[in-house]
Formats: sequence, structure tokens, C-alpha cells
Amino acid sequence: MTDTGGDSDAALVEHALAGDDAAFAQLMARHKQWAFRFVRRYVGNADDAYDVLQDTFFSAWLALARYQPHRPFDIWLRRIALNKCRDRARREAVRRVFTGFMGGDSDSIDLPDTSAGPEAQAAAGQELEQLERSLATLPRSLKEPLLLTALEGLSHQQAAEVLGLNAKAVEMRIYRARERLSALREPKRSR
Repeated sequence: MTDTGGDSDAALVEHALAGDDAAFAQLMARHKQWAFRFVRRYVGNADDAYDVLQDTFFSAWLALARYQPHRPFDIWLRRIALNKCRDRARREAVRRVFTGFMGGDSDSIDLPDTSAGPEAQAAAGQELEQLERSLATLPRSLKEPLLLTALEGLSHQQAAEVLGLNAKAVEMRIYRARERLSALREPKRSR
């Protein structure tokens, strides 16, 4: 196939289904940045995010024939990524239960990225850790709409399509998530 850079996502899917591997590679290249950011925010670390992203694209390849061209490809792919994140979270929960039962240590230490200067890296690391801790306290029903809209820039309607909800439900869940996050940031008052 020739240059596919100007083709729409739907056209690239059509080419990929016809056996053009370069078309699917173009789809991956087009969507990998936002997909990685989303997955990274959901799972909490880059190594796991790469694994989930790989699973996402593999599943998308297998399900490509089920893609409906009249719908936005990125919404379809976000739904797959979200499901892969949920699958990983379930596996991790089971692993933690077994690790705790067996008396193992389930804590892991993430080493900081030393490519930035020490002060900038420390500040960024602290902000990211705080955000991850705060997001981890949210139930999935509140975390997912917040990630999709506030951090990924989707509209309420687009997030609703990814989550299988209506836009009003997404709006309410975002409101509740922000309330919870605000409560976490308020200093504890002593009586």
C-alpha cells in the first residue's frame, strides 16, 4: 500500500481488514500517545502501562472486524483500553489477596526517572505520587469518568460512550469524584 497518512481511521481499518499491516501500524502510531497516557494514569506506572497498551492494541487487532466505521475509532479503542485496565486491576486484586495470604510482600518501589534535574524530578515525582494516591482512593465508577474527561480531554458525551453510560451520569460522577478529591486535599481539622 502507498502512503496512508491522510486516510481516516475508518479507511485505515478497511485497509487493515483487507490485509494491509501498514494500515494498522498507522492506526497504532496515530493513537498510541493518548492511549499510553490514559493507561498510565489508570494503572499507575509506565511498565504496566506498556503491557496494558500492548494488550489493548492486540485486542483491537483481533476485534477490528467488529469496529463500526460510523463511530469514532478513538472512542472504540478507549473502550478496549479501559477494559484492559479493568482486567489488570482485577488480576492485581487477586494477586494481592494471594500474596497477603501467603505472607509475601506486595509493596513495590518505583525508582525515579533521573533524566530530569534533581529538583524538577523530585517535585514532579511528588506531584505524580500525590495524584496517583488520590486517584487510587476513588472507586472505579468515579475514577474512570474523571480520567477520561479531566485528564484525557474527552467530552461528557464521548466519555459516556466509552463507559456505556449517559452524559448526565458521567457529569454526576465527575462532580462526586472532584468532591472526594477536594476533601482529600483539605487539611484535617482538629477539634
